[in-house]
Amino acid sequence: MDLLDAHLVPAVDGVAYGLLLFVVAAGLSLAFGTAGVLNLSHGMLYAIGAYTGAELSDGTWGGLALGLAAGTAAAALAGAGLSAATVPLARRGHLAQALLTFGIALVGGDLLIQFFGADELPVRVPGALDSSVHLLGHRYPAYRLCFIAMAVVLAAFGTWVLTRTRVGAAVRASADDPQMLAATGHNPRAVHTGVLAAAGALAGAAGVLGAPIIGPGPGTSENVLMLSLVVVVLGGLRSLWATFAAAVAVGEVQTLGVSVLPDLAPYLLFAAMAAVLVFRSRFTEPEAHEERGPGSDPVSRLRRLLAVRWENRPRAAATPAPAAPGRLAARLHSAGWRQAVPLLVLLVVLFALPGMLDSYSISLAGSALALGLLAVSVTVLTGYAGLPTLGQTAPFAVGAYATANLADAGWTVGPVQIVLSALAAAVFSAVTGPAVVRARGTTVLMITLAVGELTSAVINQVKSVTGGADGLVGFPATQALWGGEGMTEERELYVYAAVVAVVAVALTLLVLRSPAGKLLTGTRGAEARMRASGHPVGRYLLVAHICAGALAGVGGSLMVTVQQYLSPADVGFEIAAFALLAVVIGGTTSVIGALLGAGLIVFTRDWVAGSWPGHGPLLLGALFIAAVYLLPRGLAGLRTVVGRPAPAAPTVSPAGKVSP
Repeated sequence: MDLLDAHLVPAVDGVAYGLLLFVVAAGLSLAFGTAGVLNLSHGMLYAIGAYTGAELSDGTWGGLALGLAAGTAAAALAGAGLSAATVPLARRGHLAQALLTFGIALVGGDLLIQFFGADELPVRVPGALDSSVHLLGHRYPAYRLCFIAMAVVLAAFGTWVLTRTRVGAAVRASADDPQMLAATGHNPRAVHTGVLAAAGALAGAAGVLGAPIIGPGPGTSENVLMLSLVVVVLGGLRSLWATFAAAVAVGEVQTLGVSVLPDLAPYLLFAAMAAVLVFRSRFTEPEAHEERGPGSDPVSRLRRLLAVRWENRPRAAATPAPAAPGRLAARLHSAGWRQAVPLLVLLVVLFALPGMLDSYSISLAGSALALGLLAVSVTVLTGYAGLPTLGQTAPFAVGAYATANLADAGWTVGPVQIVLSALAAAVFSAVTGPAVVRARGTTVLMITLAVGELTSAVINQVKSVTGGADGLVGFPATQALWGGEGMTEERELYVYAAVVAVVAVALTLLVLRSPAGKLLTGTRGAEARMRASGHPVGRYLLVAHICAGALAGVGGSLMVTVQQYLSPADVGFEIAAFALLAVVIGGTTSVIGALLGAGLIVFTRDWVAGSWPGHGPLLLGALFIAAVYLLPRGLAGLRTVVGRPAPAAPTVSPAGKVSP
């Protein structure tokens, strides 16, 4: 009884917090489980409701009711807009949806800050609720008890609509059998829009009512999104009661867990999320990777139209056929030469930059190379191994902090830092790899996201190694070679970064174009046949995961050397999303394209945004949206000759040999 008395208030707080997360997560589960949309902007919908409710709150019941109506309606309209935005991506899978909605979240978050301000808004509740009540001998805020009742009513009403009404039946049918739903006279597109609007309304209502608990301000949408994802993963998509139990458990960990187990609470949520995902994947056979086309993308339709017209163009009868090229010309026009040209151009540009740019731009170019290596590691996993990842910043962080601590301990020689950082990142990837390589598709995204967030929690807690939220700064500069001086000038740091990046990319290309790389590509394109042929697919994927982790570790080491400081923001979720965007911009199987995509992101984030202060997220969000819509196959797709079909996926012979 003494223990209950000591922790009664945090326990009740956990119930209120959990019910708030349940309402938000119910909308996220509805969008993903029914409409099939992986909505990473769901936290922004909550923020829309929270900001609207806080702005209209005036301490009266009328203000609360007006804020609830306006916030719910605004979030519902935003949800309907998301439906229209994601419809063209229906056949491109969840990766494109995730990047698009993340870009929309960046744009929406920036617009909310511009409209409502960057400070957290105060929320005024009616006077009758702005007081305390006695609860088993303790004083407790009356509003939170009232919120528990309102959340229960809202959840019960939503459950009744979904399970007991014709509207709910249509929603469930749209998830299970949309063709049958269309045959009954219902429009699946209208149901899709209604589902996302309803999901937005739930998030908006939760934002208005929950604003006194999770107030509107910078970081609100990200915090709500992450916690909602944990609830959805723990509760699953099949049972609202399981989601309810998971939400209350998460709320208790966030409140009661902090007071009872303060050292373990930061790790519990994402550790549980990863454990549940891994446990589920153990009882599910890995599905063969499915190659999705660009679907109804307008750029793809235009490209196909141009290809048809090019094939059917009139040809002049009098034009003589070109003479057969000689042996040297044949070699120059071979596939190998065509692939070498971009590499040569990139090399020339890389080493010509120091003479063309100012010091600040050169430092940005060095940072772009570090992010580029991270993007190349994501390319290896996403494009070649078929494992889309949002957690590659974890080995990136391991390499970065290894280099910073090595330098602080007196190990300042660049090659030593690179090798040891890559080794540390490879060991980390070997430990986490078995949890990743078993899963496929969206489950991989969620597992790697959990690994990345767990790593971030460790970074914030282990201050003796990482410096915590303050980061690390003041460690000795790196020496390019033994016996040299520490590098401090931007140009010499850039040249060092360029040399390391060129060597790392060259080794990566050699491996990817070797028989081992073809086996990896065959695993992605024909996994079932590879398994039937006796290939140890799991071992191939684990080796790829370890090598990609080592490459990310090299990128983290370069980032520390170029920047001369390190903070948790340099290795957070946003950087993971940027790396994945760089891969999409360049083309999922283009190593050079990933480097170019990383350069474009750094250019937009630091150089362009510098001329328009305060709007960096808006510009980056616009880049996300434009890349998803306009570059369905990335920059590599633009290199495809008009009228020439793209290379076919690798095939596996009955003997088990992979042919490109």
